[in-house]
Amino acid sequence: MSTLKKKLIIIFISAAAIIFLSQYPVKYNLNRHVSFRTNGTVFQINKNGQWQDFLIKGINMGAAKPGFFPGELGIEKDEYLRWFKEIAAMNANAIRVYTILSPAFYEAFYEYNMFAAKPLYLFHGVWNNEEAISLRQNAYHPDINDEFKSDIEDLVDLLHGNKTIEPRFGRASGKYIWDVSPYVAGYILGIEEDAGFVINTNTLNAAVKNFEGQYLYTADASPYECWLAAIGDYAIGYESSRYKTQKPISWTNWITTDPLQHPSDPNRVVEDAVSVDIEHIKTKDSFKPGLFASYHIYPYYPEFMSYDPVYTKFIDSRGKPNPYEAYLMDLKAWHSVPVLVAEFGIPASRGLTHENIITGYNQGFVTEETAGRYLADMYDSIVESGCAGGLIFTWQDEWSKRSWNTMDYDLPERRAYWSNAQSSEQNYGILGFDPGEKKSVCYADGNAAEWSHVKPLMQAGGMRLSVNSDEKYVYFLLHDEASGILKNKYAIAAGALKDQGNLSFDREGLKFRNPASQCIIIDGSQNSAVYVDAYYDVFYRQYSLLDFLDLIPRNPSFEKKNSGIFNPINLVLRRGLRFPLTGLYLQPSFYETGRLLYGNANPQSPDYNSLADFCVSDNGSDLEMRIPWQLFNIADPSSKKAIGDLYAHQEFNINPVQIDGINFELYKISGGSVIDGGSAFYSWKPWDKVTVHERLKDSYAVVQKKFGEY
Repeated sequence: MSTLKKKLIIIFISAAAIIFLSQYPVKYNLNRHVSFRTNGTVFQINKNGQWQDFLIKGINMGAAKPGFFPGELGIEKDEYLRWFKEIAAMNANAIRVYTILSPAFYEAFYEYNMFAAKPLYLFHGVWNNEEAISLRQNAYHPDINDEFKSDIEDLVDLLHGNKTIEPRFGRASGKYIWDVSPYVAGYILGIEEDAGFVINTNTLNAAVKNFEGQYLYTADASPYECWLAAIGDYAIGYESSRYKTQKPISWTNWITTDPLQHPSDPNRVVEDAVSVDIEHIKTKDSFKPGLFASYHIYPYYPEFMSYDPVYTKFIDSRGKPNPYEAYLMDLKAWHSVPVLVAEFGIPASRGLTHENIITGYNQGFVTEETAGRYLADMYDSIVESGCAGGLIFTWQDEWSKRSWNTMDYDLPERRAYWSNAQSSEQNYGILGFDPGEKKSVCYADGNAAEWSHVKPLMQAGGMRLSVNSDEKYVYFLLHDEASGILKNKYAIAAGALKDQGNLSFDREGLKFRNPASQCIIIDGSQNSAVYVDAYYDVFYRQYSLLDFLDLIPRNPSFEKKNSGIFNPINLVLRRGLRFPLTGLYLQPSFYETGRLLYGNANPQSPDYNSLADFCVSDNGSDLEMRIPWQLFNIADPSSKKAIGDLYAHQEFNINPVQIDGINFELYKISGGSVIDGGSAFYSWKPWDKVTVHERLKDSYAVVQKKFGEY
């Protein structure tokens, strides 16, 4: 029998055995002798009796995919298997998940590692109940403490393939029969805790001075740190007694509650209010694997990352100012245990949320390729600073996420059903989900051929305009018989509301047939933008009301219907802040997100720019453009809901309304005259089921190369 036939028979028998055995509630063990420990400030892995240093090169993985919220646990086994292979091919060696997932995850993880030449290791978390935290504000309260312990028991049992969890709303359930415990590298307990919650816990439990457990104890610890030690001791004890094994353990922390002092942070009253320091938690001889510190560390928040004079003056080995690396070095020097950067990330979103004015490592408005380069640079800094490794946030885009500066403009209960390019939080993934079963309806690359099946919406004055849409964008194809689109000026007016909007754009000398809420001005490759009716400007309406932000002065002319005024579309980045040490005032920050970027938006093109909004054909007669739904003040395209009258309530409220579609009008502004290109109504079908295809972003190859260097 040939070697190939033998291999095929073995694979067939193995696969058949997995399918057959998976129908029965028995426990499956990988039978691989792998274990982890901390040794000084490094992680180590034991393979067949040999301890080796283990540099963590990993990625976080969320619980959601398009069309599903995290609590719906919609990701299936075959998707997990495919993702594990792609993650391993990226030269990663670890995955982190935040909470108990569906049985499909653990079955896929087991199956992948059974056959993998490059195993993946798992850092697993347990979430705190955020609703109970908000309500009780005390970690010791039974509603928080008891549920946390119960979830820890469930996690330990299921990782050992020994748990059935009954159905429960918004939580994972089912039979967990796959023993993946040999590949668990460590536990990371809890969530990023609000400083107020920590302070309140300390205040309400001031009598708690120390903790003495079977495996852990405290020294000079706060009541909150004593609670962390007690929770950790409970987790260690449960696994030790039931399964005679132990794993390294940590607790989620972030810069806001780190043990360092940040006197230069202009928002120190919030961002430097309290410390959580696991150096106050000690191990006994009964706990062998050891503790490690786990931090979420981003380069653009809090503000001291851009303004601390010690950090901003630090020059890294590449000769660049690098406050991120300087901070990591300080944090590493503080700790006697390994420091894992459990989250670091750069979102390739169109919208921007925070900036780092020193490095450009911004929270959004970077291309996919640039995001990859920044991730690679940050990982170099993680290694250079002596940390134990890092876990990129995150593997897949999550449409259900919210960003602080865009979340007030949509419907939370519908976020999972459309992709908001303006939201940084939705676009952190290395893996993206593009609308369309195999490809998107079109790409803004100047190729008019892909519009051959779309009937023009309007045609007049030697021009025609076609419109299409999907779960992420509204697309336009503008054709002008007189070539040279970039040499001319055009306007596309848009209006979805019947009782408000401008009938003119005074600055441009335009008169409209229908009330216009937005107007797209195409004026060459550098000066094109989307503008919004001043009365319909959510940025002005929201922030002019908040005097304490000192962001926008009131302008009564903006608060009148049909004013003829269109405003630039802005997103806020930061309120005004004052530096505590110098008294210097930091001006409020916002930017014009309505400006349109010229470039090729086709991922298959060698000139691909993931931030590109519009592109013109080689002959200069056709312009393709994509505009995010949110720039039209659409609160949810999937249910055809738009932002309504912003002045219907005294407080800021988007007052969502049902719409039928959008009126579009086309004009050419040339030589002091206006040429009418026509007017028409565009509608689309609402949806509850999304159609997407997966795409590895340009950041994937960059990270793959960087991880391969270590």
